[in-house]
Amino acid sequence: MTNHESDGRDGRNVHRRRFLASTAAVGAVGLAGCNGTDEEDDDSDGDDGSDGDDGGSSVGQIGSGREGRGAPGGTPMAEMPALEGELTVYSGRGEFLVGELVSYIDDLYDDLDLTVRYGGSTDLVNQISNEGQGSPADVFYSVNSGALGALADAERTQALPSEVTEKVRSEFRTEQWIGTSGRARTVPYNTDEYGESDMPDDIMAYPEEFDGDLGWAPSYGSAQAFITAMRLLEGEEATREWLEAIVERGAQTYPDEFVTCQAIADGEIDAAFTNHYYIQRVLDGNPNASIATAFTEGDAGAVFNVAGAAVVDTASDADLASNFVRHLLSAEAQDYFARSTFEYPLIPEVEPIGDLPPIDELDVPDLDLTELSNLEPTIDLMRDAGVQI
Repeated sequence: MTNHESDGRDGRNVHRRRFLASTAAVGAVGLAGCNGTDEEDDDSDGDDGSDGDDGGSSVGQIGSGREGRGAPGGTPMAEMPALEGELTVYSGRGEFLVGELVSYIDDLYDDLDLTVRYGGSTDLVNQISNEGQGSPADVFYSVNSGALGALADAERTQALPSEVTEKVRSEFRTEQWIGTSGRARTVPYNTDEYGESDMPDDIMAYPEEFDGDLGWAPSYGSAQAFITAMRLLEGEEATREWLEAIVERGAQTYPDEFVTCQAIADGEIDAAFTNHYYIQRVLDGNPNASIATAFTEGDAGAVFNVAGAAVVDTASDADLASNFVRHLLSAEAQDYFARSTFEYPLIPEVEPIGDLPPIDELDVPDLDLTELSNLEPTIDLMRDAGVQI
């Protein structure tokens, strides 16, 4: 039986539902995506209440593009090593997003005694550090690569076996941690006003070359990581000029990136800078919404960040811990991320939801993702450029 612990920051009573899956297909009844604070997974808009029909199954499905979706590829959990023993997972991913999946894994194995502690990714890194060698954590599951890198830099992780790391492209893993799902930076735009060919493929060109009304959520963690990537790739001065131009253009400010995308669909603005899955959330609520996804090429507007996991150095059973991480890369888990959180699966055998290019077709910049956690210089630069955050 899973032990669920929380830091109680939001005080909400999370309604748990059974996650039903098989190696043939995965469906989920739950929340449509990620809408949150700087930790992305901390908050949610709530339950959309969808109960779709997945071809005769009683399993409900949510989100656009699911009808007719076939069985996922990849390695099913049934072909992975059984999980047996005591395991404690510190999860920086919210229970409302991954609790169904974790419960499903737990229910598969009678001899697994699983405890999950939920909290913010940064908070959990600090907790593991403060607990020292007495930390009960076996696995750290993070919403972003920055927190994974911070734990690894503190020498509080241990190397993952090659049979785990080889499942994911080299850009999205190190010896110490591995990505389990991903989010791409994109430029959502209003399809009533613009076509894909109207959208610049260079993020730095938007202040000058795009003539529509722009919007963004500069106080949002993902937006600040995006500007951090720009600072690292383009330099501080070029980033300052871009920010000043965006401010001069009068870009509309929104509280988060889901609201930003909804504003595009409502015709308030013409384009914005957001993570890809917020567009899919809007389409989930209205498949005919006037919004589509544009991608830039090889720059800060095309950064691909990952949620992922690491085995903590204090793990009492490193094999059990690494095999749990392997389960997050199973066919069922990867399809769950596509269906339930609208994220990019990281194994090539599972496709993303919606009209999105496969991960191998994304032109991702060459960037150390762990550097995106260094937000302080970015926030200072944004404020100096006149951005209200």
